[in-house]
Amino acid sequence: MALLACLADALKRERMPYVVFRHPPAYTAQETAAIAHVPGHSAVKVVICVADGQPLQAVVPAHYLVDLERLRLLAGAQTLRLASETEIGALYPDFEVGAIPPFGTLYGHRVFVEQCFVGEPEMVFNAGTHTESICMHYADLAEMVKPVVGAFGVMPRRRVVES
Repeated sequence: MALLACLADALKRERMPYVVFRHPPAYTAQETAAIAHVPGHSAVKVVICVADGQPLQAVVPAHYLVDLERLRLLAGAQTLRLASETEIGALYPDFEVGAIPPFGTLYGHRVFVEQCFVGEPEMVFNAGTHTESICMHYADLAEMVKPVVGAFGVMPRRRVVES
């Protein structure tokens, strides 16, 4: 199975163990988790942000949201916002928008990982397309990416429906 060359080269160069698998198109991290039959806490969502004009990646479990204020403080930034789809396409031209893997350091971008991932035996994330994913251990990802770890992800509240 053909993994995008830029990722395959980086993983090979760093001697990182991983498994790549092909699947039907999945456009959200939660869809990928369901297809891969992994729990949501093992499925990775990569959110691209811009902090003081510099791109960064925020890595959270599929079912989490990013608390932008907590992330701004963790990044030591004056301003932080979500990147637009146009910006994401320009920043990561090798990948499909919405399928960015958590290897921002390959592009000189800081990577921030939600602390709940520390110690996870498996993480599943997009491999740059909506039809391929990578599974690897958190420790291997952390060794390669050297992320900033912190508490900036939040579980969305369930809405109470009144009758």
